[in-house]
Amino acid sequence: MFENLQDRLGSILNGLTGRGALSEADVSAALREVRRALLEADVALDVVRSFTDRVREKAVGAEILKSIKPGQMVVKIVHDELIEMLGGEGVGIDLHAPAPVVVMMVGLQGSGKTTTSAKIAHRLSTREKKKVLMASLDTRRPAAQEQLRQLGAQANIDTLPIISGQSPTDIAARAVQAAKLGGHDVVILDTAGRTHIDEPLMVEMAEIKKRSNPHEILLVADSLTGQDAVNLARSFDERVGITGLVLTRMDGDGRGGAALSMRAVTGKPIKLIGVGEKMSELEEFHPRRIADRILGMGDIVSLVERASENIDAEKAAAMAAKMAKGKFDLDDLADQLRQMQKMGGMGGIMGMMPGMAGMKDKMAAAGLDDKLFGRQIAIIQSMTKAERTNPDLLKHSRKKRIAAGSGTDAAAINKLLKMHRQMADMMKMMGGKGKGGMMKQMMGGLAGKMGLGGGMGGMGGGMPDLSNIDPRQLEALQKQAEAAGLGKPGGGMPGLGGLPGGLPGLGGAKLPGLGGGFPGLPGLPKKK
Repeated sequence: MFENLQDRLGSILNGLTGRGALSEADVSAALREVRRALLEADVALDVVRSFTDRVREKAVGAEILKSIKPGQMVVKIVHDELIEMLGGEGVGIDLHAPAPVVVMMVGLQGSGKTTTSAKIAHRLSTREKKKVLMASLDTRRPAAQEQLRQLGAQANIDTLPIISGQSPTDIAARAVQAAKLGGHDVVILDTAGRTHIDEPLMVEMAEIKKRSNPHEILLVADSLTGQDAVNLARSFDERVGITGLVLTRMDGDGRGGAALSMRAVTGKPIKLIGVGEKMSELEEFHPRRIADRILGMGDIVSLVERASENIDAEKAAAMAAKMAKGKFDLDDLADQLRQMQKMGGMGGIMGMMPGMAGMKDKMAAAGLDDKLFGRQIAIIQSMTKAERTNPDLLKHSRKKRIAAGSGTDAAAINKLLKMHRQMADMMKMMGGKGKGGMMKQMMGGLAGKMGLGGGMGGMGGGMPDLSNIDPRQLEALQKQAEAAGLGKPGGGMPGLGGLPGGLPGLGGAKLPGLGGGFPGLPGLPKKK
């Protein structure tokens, strides 16, 4: 979503940090570029104007121009003001009210209200163990009520039985009553939309609000609609009174201006963002993390949270046991590739790693895109169990059969086998004895360089148990990483080769399956 803005701001601010001293003219010239970048990203003009004015006021002070690293101070000011523009602290859905808590979903037709209602219900039931009832109040759109019922069945969420001929206000009253009788904690009302804002829609929303007395009124807006989304938010807030915003399609290739403008224009917090089609692809909106991503500082906390949600603990434990014995077959490789797909693919992971956002284009040029994972999994699935366990069996005739079965060629199979051999060799070294194994030493060294000692969730003795890490610990880890230089643009990755802002190898050692090397683990001895 923010890629264009990220590239523009990144190049502008890198130009500042590369200089020893800054004049007032340098800061003004950079802010002109920042202003242009924000306007091109579709941020509202008044929001851009107030943002650049606040940055200029702080950046053109004597203490900045005389500080040891003035460029980095300007980056910090831009970062802090970006967080302020996005809302300061993240705000979740407020459920502090007598049960059943009524959540009313409003917005225009096509913005994704029905799907988002189901996603929120799924999130509340799985994460917060709430009993949720969903009710569709959309009597206009054909099969809208049936759509919500099917989504409820898919996510195992209760939905209000459909009675034809009832008005939206009557359905709302019936839903609240049914939730009380059924012992539900939360009732989500999915209201009807229109293709544009009109008076009947606003009257209907006001009536539903009066009958159901919602604790939360969430406006669902498509983040790809740009400035129209800002006007929409303003209109709904004036007429109905919203308590928060949910932005959908944040995984799209839009310019992201709506997300940056809506909080500043309405004063209402962005509570959740939709980052994909799946039920689980709904995230809390954290202004600091979004600002970090926009400025190319990565988002380690969200990456670890995503990993803890997607990594199967039992499989991870079994994999660790096999690694300790130095075993790593093609089934294990397929599992690793699937885990990466679940976490958003190579692009999604790279976008959250400090200083790595700019690597995605280089990786795509090198042929390492997310489609490659799918092809490699197809190759592995075309093998017999014996071949997956013992790749040495794969001679020419077998490779020919596998290529036909997976729709690839012998070259792709050879690349996959080469990658597997390199990873298997690495696993043997990591699982080796001597001072607790290479992985333990490596993680201990990384933790030490980050100033974490041997503690931090057991980081000194291997990777921490992601499922048990407290979010506050993650935030602390992020701050320590920033202090150590991980979170700064071009700051490099301590303990990972120290190359400024990039994975070792792109332009040096090759990526796996494309000529050697293994991303993220430089300095390991190469195969003799």
